[in-house]
Amino acid sequence: MKIGTIDLGERPVMLAPMEDVTDPAFRLMCKRFGADMVYTEFVSADALIRGVNRSVQKLQVSDEERPVAIQIYGRDIPSMVEAAKMVEAAGPDILDINYGCPVKRVAGKGGGAGMLQNIPLMLEMTRAIVDAVHIPVTVKTRLGWDHEHKIIVELAEQLQDCGIRALTIHGRTRSQMYTGEADWTLIGRVKENPRMHIPIIGNGDVTTPERALECFERYGVDGIMIGRASFGRPWIFKEVKDALASDPINDNVNDNSNPSPLTPNPSPLTPHQKLDILRQQVRESVARLDEHAGILHIRRHLAATPLFKGIPDFRPTRIRMLRAEKVDDLFAIFDEIERTFLVES
Repeated sequence: MKIGTIDLGERPVMLAPMEDVTDPAFRLMCKRFGADMVYTEFVSADALIRGVNRSVQKLQVSDEERPVAIQIYGRDIPSMVEAAKMVEAAGPDILDINYGCPVKRVAGKGGGAGMLQNIPLMLEMTRAIVDAVHIPVTVKTRLGWDHEHKIIVELAEQLQDCGIRALTIHGRTRSQMYTGEADWTLIGRVKENPRMHIPIIGNGDVTTPERALECFERYGVDGIMIGRASFGRPWIFKEVKDALASDPINDNVNDNSNPSPLTPNPSPLTPHQKLDILRQQVRESVARLDEHAGILHIRRHLAATPLFKGIPDFRPTRIRMLRAEKVDDLFAIFDEIERTFLVES
């Protein structure tokens, strides 16, 4: 799969852009575990233009995480075009436009998924951004505003005609937010449309290697994007890539002259190794911020990680873990978990 001249290989797996999640340290960690491309947190065009420090800092990308995309959102064309030029100057591989964020503070003001209520403005904005920069421009959006307005099949063609180089589709409407199940059937219909020639990337509820395989094989997407399933589980990219590498379909899509870029590495990580990865996430979060803010930032990963799910009588330990305010205290609890709950693993 290629986005412009950027070759992401066969059936790439990407880290979705997520506010307060896809900071540089987490992007690099997911990259180490096999993410083929990573996205920054989304950046407000208005905040960039005003020089808001936190937003400007989000433009910082490193060579180690390439290929990397910076995602922006906004509601008016001049500010989005100016922000797009600022993004291009920061040196990412790809500029992604957010037409999918459903949260009220974004969509309710006309940005993100709010653009799904004003398609003429969305298309005009997309054309203007494509014309304003020289790097590939991509779009991430949803099926439509609500159940009665699932417009993605037609919208995909219109966005392609604006000059974007790839389209990511989250299989929910804006009204669904993050509830219910993602509907991949319409993503599949977009991919099946003979008029579509740009890569189609599917997103939504890719939580297991088995589901990742199903999305590729059943819906024919060119790539998949993993979001919330990476919380406290950056190793999900290794699990998915191992499954893809072991899939017999690779024998059909690659011949001897063009071997699969996927390298099987079926040895699963042990629970002890996964706990060490969480320790590293804590260290990097604290180093980037400070002890208090770093621990607060990492709590969503500790709360969501599947490493501790299903452990009997774990609730009191979980509460203490999520209330810890010092690294030493948190790591002491990790040590206790390792001795008490992971001893037989």
